[in-house]
Amino acid sequence: MADEPIDRARVLIVVPTLNEARTIEAVVTRLLEGTEALRTDLVVVDGNSVDGTRDIVRRIAETDLRVRLVANPARIQSAGINLAVSVAGSDADYLIRADAHATYPVGFCASLIEEARRTGASSVTVPMVAEAGLSNFQAGVAVAQNSVLGTGGSAHRTGGGGRFVDHGHHALFRASAFREVGGYDPEFSHNEDAELDRRLTLAGHRIWLSDRIEIVYYPRPSASALFRQYQGFGRGRARMLLKHRLVPKLRQTLPLLVPVAAVLGLAGLALAAATGNWIWLYLLAPLALWAAICMIYGVILAIRDRSFCAAWAGPAAIVMHLAWGIGFFRELTHRLEWHSPISKTPPSAS
Repeated sequence: MADEPIDRARVLIVVPTLNEARTIEAVVTRLLEGTEALRTDLVVVDGNSVDGTRDIVRRIAETDLRVRLVANPARIQSAGINLAVSVAGSDADYLIRADAHATYPVGFCASLIEEARRTGASSVTVPMVAEAGLSNFQAGVAVAQNSVLGTGGSAHRTGGGGRFVDHGHHALFRASAFREVGGYDPEFSHNEDAELDRRLTLAGHRIWLSDRIEIVYYPRPSASALFRQYQGFGRGRARMLLKHRLVPKLRQTLPLLVPVAAVLGLAGLALAAATGNWIWLYLLAPLALWAAICMIYGVILAIRDRSFCAAWAGPAAIVMHLAWGIGFFRELTHRLEWHSPISKTPPSAS
């Protein structure tokens, strides 16, 4: 079917939020820039923020009728975006998903539509460039996430745009394709994007990774927050692979070895302490090797970038790999317990 003329295209922009008072006004303002030629609605789906986010959105909506606040009782992004589409996107031609903790280029929405029309893609994804925040650790996280060390070479993280892909950072969908496959799976709190991309490709839709548009992403500022985030990523990836009966890619398999190495290392320490035989410390070797590789890689990145802060990429990668692997095994174990004959408690969506 031919695209609507640009001045008749209906665009629904959805921004999921949870305590994003610091950034939400700037994000909404930037997303609406350059949309004058489009019929645009912007819905903020909020998971019960307590920091004033909702008040800011209500204030914006008072002066801009394109903006609307919708409560997201499920609190997770997948369910929130589905809800926004159901209440405000019944006649939308395009759905644009945006994050409240990212920075977007001027004309972002119009550029995405141009890419969709030029390529014929059902989904347009964009590269993410992590940028340092206020702390040295956050700067290291950004460097790690922009490199193979932290992402394993994921195309939308380390480059390689201008081609069709199996998965990328979600930005635009043709609303008809989104509806056709049923939207996001609301049971997924993480990796809902990869799971949806799997269903899109199975349905014959094509996903384009742009080499013309990119967004700036601000990583988690602390090791604890980063650990929680990546543990969620690991759990989401395990759930996605189990749902579609897939095997992990090589770059996803390597972090799975890290918790195994950690368990071996702890076992070695315990055996050495219990028996007085320090030969058991050889079980620490895999863990020590992995940690050394991360730290050395971080130093290499620091030298490359001529930045002392970049050396924190090594510790950041250690946190990311360990958390991802733990999350993966945690979800895998949980699912196997649920499917066992003696299990009576269904797996949670968390």
